[in-house]
Amino acid sequence: MNERDWYSDANATFGDRLSAAREARDMSRSMLAKRLGVAQKTIENWEEDRSEPRANKLQMVSGLLDVSLPWLLTGQGQGVVAREVPAARHEVDGLLDGLRTARAEMQRAAERMAVLEKRLRQALSA
Repeated sequence: MNERDWYSDANATFGDRLSAAREARDMSRSMLAKRLGVAQKTIENWEEDRSEPRANKLQMVSGLLDVSLPWLLTGQGQGVVAREVPAARHEVDGLLDGLRTARAEMQRAAERMAVLEKRLRQALSA
């Protein structure tokens, strides 16, 4: 994997890129939160991909961390340079990919379960 691919959509999430950009600027979560006027928990949620910033905050993040908006969203454009990855790290990368896949599968299963639960409730109330 070359440096350009490291932060692509296929290898990293928005939260991964946000965290990398923040760390590259030697900025803590609390410092970034204060500069954006949001709670530190909000930054944590963004970095953990539990939520995403609104467009106005996204633009501010881009400016504060000196990375392009497209890079934050997709990994394409001006961002941080990926660090050299030791060979042993590739196993970890594979595990992270597996976790991301499992998370996506779990989300689809949860959505399917919600549909089935709704249909069951409708059937029981009829």
